[in-house]
Parts: sequence; C-alpha cells; structure tokens
Amino acid sequence: MLSSHGLKPGTSAREAGRAPAAALSYARLCSARTQSRSSRVAAAAVAAERLDAQVCVVLGTQWGDEGKGKLVDILAQQYDIVARAQGGANAGHTIYDDAGNKYALHLVPSGILNRDSTCVIGNGVVLHLPGLFEEIENLKKKGVSVEGRLKISDRAHLLFDLHKEIDGLREAELAGAGKQIGTTKRGIGPAYSSKATRNGLRVCDLQKLDTFAEKLRKLSLDGEKRFGSGFVYDVDGDIEKYHELAKKVMPFVTDTVEYLHTAYDEGKRILIEGANATMLDVDFGTYPYVTSSNPSIGGIATGLGLPPTKYDALVGVVKAYTTRVGAGPYPTEVFGDLAERLREIGREYGTTTGRPRRIGWMDIVALRYSCRINGLTHLNITKLDVLSELEEIKIGVAYKTRDGQTLRSVPADLETLENVEVVYETFPGWKSDISGVRDWKDMPQAAKDYVQRIEDLIGIHCKWIGVGPGRDALVVKPAKGKC
Repeated sequence: MLSSHGLKPGTSAREAGRAPAAALSYARLCSARTQSRSSRVAAAAVAAERLDAQVCVVLGTQWGDEGKGKLVDILAQQYDIVARAQGGANAGHTIYDDAGNKYALHLVPSGILNRDSTCVIGNGVVLHLPGLFEEIENLKKKGVSVEGRLKISDRAHLLFDLHKEIDGLREAELAGAGKQIGTTKRGIGPAYSSKATRNGLRVCDLQKLDTFAEKLRKLSLDGEKRFGSGFVYDVDGDIEKYHELAKKVMPFVTDTVEYLHTAYDEGKRILIEGANATMLDVDFGTYPYVTSSNPSIGGIATGLGLPPTKYDALVGVVKAYTTRVGAGPYPTEVFGDLAERLREIGREYGTTTGRPRRIGWMDIVALRYSCRINGLTHLNITKLDVLSELEEIKIGVAYKTRDGQTLRSVPADLETLENVEVVYETFPGWKSDISGVRDWKDMPQAAKDYVQRIEDLIGIHCKWIGVGPGRDALVVKPAKGKC
C-alpha cells in the first residue's frame, strides 16, 4: 500500500537509494544519447514531420517551466521566424543542441540555434539591454551568432536596474507583512508598471539620447519618492552606460509589426514562443501570485501586433506532473519524500533563479481552464520519463469545496482555491526506463494509458511526448484511433 505521496509508508527517497542515482543515470543517459549519431537521426525524423501551420503559437499551460523552449527549438527547424511576445528575463528556457550542449535563454528566442531562422523580440517584451548582450556574448562563445538574425521591436519597453531595485524593495515590504509574491526580482513587475503608468522608456527613445536622459531621471525620481533612502540607484551612471548600449542595440532595432506582416504576406512561416504560462497570467492566473504580463493568447496578439486570425496552430506545453516557483495556491502539490525525489530526478530548479520548484500531480482542472482560454489545438506533454520509477501516479480531475460543491474550473477567489479538496484518479506506474523510446508503439502500456487519459479528459490531441531533455527525446503520438 502506498502513501498519498507514492512511496511505501516510512520509506524515504534517501532510504530507497534511488533519487541521486536516478538523477545521475538520467543525466549520463541524456548526455550520451544526444551526442550519438542515432539521436541526430531521431531528432531529424521528428522535425521532418512538417506542421501544417504558417503561424504556430507555443504556450505554457501550467505555472511555467513546462519545457516550451525544447519544442520551439525543434519546431524552429521548420520556421523562418521565431518570435517572443511578452515577459522578460524572468523567463528561462533551457535547450540542448545535437551535441548535447546546454543553452539557458532568457530573452533571446529559443529558435536561435536554427541558423536559418530570424528571431524577433516583440513590443510586449520588457528588455534589460545589459542582460540581453550578456546572453548574446554567451551564445557567441558557444559558436552561435545573432548577427543579422535578431530583430528587436522599437516599441519594446526598457527594463532598467532601477526596476530591479524597486522589485527587491517591494518584495521586502510584502515579506514583512507575510504576503511576498516570490518574484524573480528581475524587475519585470516594476517595468510593466512603468509602462502602465506611461512614464516608461522604449527602445525607440534610445534614438534621442538627450530626451532619454531627461526621461530616465524622472523615472528614477519616482523611485526615490516612493522608497526614500532605501532606493539606491546611480542614474547618471546608467545614462552613461546606455549611451554605449544605444550604439550596440540600434543595428538590431526595427519596426517588428511591419516586419512580421510583410513576412506573413510573403508566405514566411512564423513560430511564436510564449514565456511564463497561463496560470501565471495577470488576468487568468492565481492573482496576485502571478507574473505581470499576459502569457495567454491575448498577450501574443498585443505583444507582436499579429492578430489571432493569422494563427493556424496553438500548441500547449504541459509537464507530465506540475511544478511551481514562488508563493501562491497550488492544489495538487505534494510534499516530503516524493516531492524531493521528483525534484532531483527532474532537476526541478529554476533556470532563472536556481530556486527549487514546488512539485505536484497533474491538475486537469487547471489544464482544462488553460486550454479553454487559449483555444489550443495540440498538446505537448513533457518529462514523462521523470515519473518512470513511481508505483502509482495521480491525476487531479476535480476540486471539491468545503461545502461539498464540485468545481470543474479554477475559482478566482484564492481562499476558495487554497481550501479545495482535489479529487484524484490513480494509475499504475510503468516502472521502466522510457528515456530511450522514440516510437509510440514502444511505449509501455501503462504510460500510454496515462497519456491517453489526459487526452480524453481534455479533448485535445497530445501530439508530442517528451521523454528527456535532448532534441531527439520526443515521441510523436498518433491521434486516437490510429495507435
């Protein structure tokens, strides 16, 4: 008999002696696999199945960290343009090339490894230029050049170090009241606040450095008035720094609205990479424990100026379990040995912050809610291999309130959400290593049943199944009835 956490009562992951060994085995296997010739052939086979969509949008459906970057990297081989629409350096997308080299991207779109793709940073992104150029330099050291392949919207808002300072001060205030959000402290919220209060600076302001300096001083003054002596920011130093950054960034700057529409009219294929995820959406997520932008479909339209009438495929990326970073309600969260075990096997630590992620079971209520908001056409389930050692696996299929009411959608009220009882369905584990599987027919039946149940509950085809971090570690699932 298993406990609710999936381990025999009284047995810890450490006692079982599996988590560290499993994680090490997992890392070695993935490294060897991605460097082999057969892996490159497998990756090419997946990429060769052309997605019939001139414009494809890839979105996160949970609380982020689902593995969007990997799918974007693979699909980018089929697309001329890969674009980011919202968020900032709070996004962290980890991808691997065919040689097994790891890339941690925060602002540059994940399509950058496809040397035939042009990458676009849209107007909805808040852009920290020093961070961007550090990322560009790191790519260059690994042999990846962005020259002539990166376009930055002249309408994108700039994120300054003062926004990071304000982010930290604001979190400290909230922590004192026990209400901290758990932000990345990358300045994302304050940058979007500047945008909303209409005193922010945009990339196009760098074309007029005299007025740029005046605007930045006024923005800094706001921080001083709000936080007093606690606000430490060298505005003159930053003005001087941005004089140099302006020269560096201008060759990348363009009217991306015109660029994307012209490309579309010419028949170019456009892949749009979402950042963060729907359950962190400032409108639809677990507010106020959310990000400061719209990672759902609406943010794609406003963040690029490319209307939804042009979208042909909308792919939702779903982790085979769930994770969350930071504070906020999380109905299917698990604790103790199981959480520690899955965290180690899945290497669940933030790409941006390094913080350990919270762990939970698959939440169908939240996933269905996300799918409805975004109008998804396909799903990509990631990290199915992480569950391979479990004897039992749970799927949360409904919420029950304290008064016995069954909820099939995510309530807006946080107190209600924090106190729901999750109704679970329990499935047997497959207890075998699936990280080498490349064909659906070779997948263990229990793993097939788990994936199929998710598909049946949501009603959307789970087309791609991730079984490891490498490009090749992807299984294409036939539509139901074609297995």
